[in-house]
Amino acid sequence: MRARPQSAPAVAPDVTHYENFPVASWLCPPALRPAIAAIYWFARTGDDIADEGNDDAARRLQSLALYRADLAALYAGQPLSGRWPGVFAPLEQARVRHQLPFAPLDDLLDAFMQDVRKTDEGAGYADRTELLDYCSRSAAPVGRLVLHLYGIHDREALRQSDAICNALQLINFWQDLSEDLPRGRYYLPQDRCAAHGTTQAAPVRALVAEQVQWARALMLEGAPLVHRVPGRMGWELRFVVQGGLAILDKIAALDHASWRERPRLHKTDGPRLLWRAWRMHG
Repeated sequence: MRARPQSAPAVAPDVTHYENFPVASWLCPPALRPAIAAIYWFARTGDDIADEGNDDAARRLQSLALYRADLAALYAGQPLSGRWPGVFAPLEQARVRHQLPFAPLDDLLDAFMQDVRKTDEGAGYADRTELLDYCSRSAAPVGRLVLHLYGIHDREALRQSDAICNALQLINFWQDLSEDLPRGRYYLPQDRCAAHGTTQAAPVRALVAEQVQWARALMLEGAPLVHRVPGRMGWELRFVVQGGLAILDKIAALDHASWRERPRLHKTDGPRLLWRAWRMHG
């Protein structure tokens, strides 16, 4: 999870910033843009508290606990701290208008707090099961909230949404190895590191290639969801899926040495993404 300032106004977000979020772009129906922007700023601000600035872990956790208490107070109809009015005022409007569920929002904050603790301890994740458990709270809630706004609640759609969001989170990890490793942020599963005769801090190409394959399989597992989400947001989701797969292609083009260089999408990738998104149509 990557973000910057600890507060932000309730306006349409920068689409390059919060990697795992289908943000309120021009493809989003106007009626849903305020709610999606409100959820975005809630998630981004929590991520910022956990990830940015110079506070130590104890202070970050204290701020996240207060932020989480404000969320609980919002849903209980109780007074808030007043520290984040630009986040909670629009979130309250979205909550009332769309009956936003509490649990996915709270899960995001639980994941952010876990991330702070893991980084402070210099700890990583034992295996894929533990890492996916983290993703189920750091990424999957976003997709479930968006599906809620569209009135999509069936089990298969939720499963596919979770697969896409978890894949995006994993792709973010493998894309950001060059930034995360120097900061002591470890996401490569420890058991797979051991199987490749290395450690979390010293990845090798075969290890990263294996994780790229895993993320690709998850993304393809969830991809049929693009045909369930209506209208322009269905197209947004197509671009999200293809963008994630394109990052995996770029990691592969680096011979999977993404701990040396961070792969990025560029404007020149646009036509290929558009073509691939179109081929998903139907």
